[in-house]
Amino acid sequence: MEDSVDQHVARWSAFWKDEPAFDPDVEGALIRMIHIQRRLRREDAAAFAGSEDFTLQDYKTLHVLMVQPWPTEATPAQLAEAASVTRAAMTSRLDRLVEAGLVTREMDAADRRRMIIRPTQKGREMWNRYIFEGIERDKQVMSALTREELVQLNGLLRKVLLSLGE
Repeated sequence: MEDSVDQHVARWSAFWKDEPAFDPDVEGALIRMIHIQRRLRREDAAAFAGSEDFTLQDYKTLHVLMVQPWPTEATPAQLAEAASVTRAAMTSRLDRLVEAGLVTREMDAADRRRMIIRPTQKGREMWNRYIFEGIERDKQVMSALTREELVQLNGLLRKVLLSLGE
C-alpha cells in the first residue's frame, strides 16, 4: 500500500537517480513527519476556528504558562521567550487573557519592576478543557500504530534527537 509520500519519493528518486547523496528512506521518513505535524496543526487550528472569545493564540499563551519551568507563574519576558514571540506580542496576548479572567498580572512584591503572571481557576479550567481535546486529536492521529509500534517509534525518534543533541 502506498501513500502520497511514496509518490513524492518516487519523483525525487527518478530525478536524482544518478545522485548517491539522495536517500529515499531519509526523504520518506522526514516528509512523513512533516505531514503528521501539518495535520496536527490544521486540526488544532480547526478546533479554535470561529471562536473569538478564546483563540488558538490564547490557548498557546496559556499553555506556555501552564507547562513552563516555573511553578505556574512567570514574567511576561519569560513567557515571551518560551512562546518564541516578542515581548510586545506577549503583552498583547496577556492583555486578552487578563481581560478574559484567565490570568492575573500582579506586581512582584520582591521587585516592583517585575510583573508576575499566574493562571486563574477559570484559566486552568479552560486550559484543561483544550489540552484534553488536543490529546484526543493526537491519539487519533497515532491510532494506526499498536502500543508496541508506538513505543518502538518513540525509541527510534529519541535516538535521532539524542544524536542531534536535543
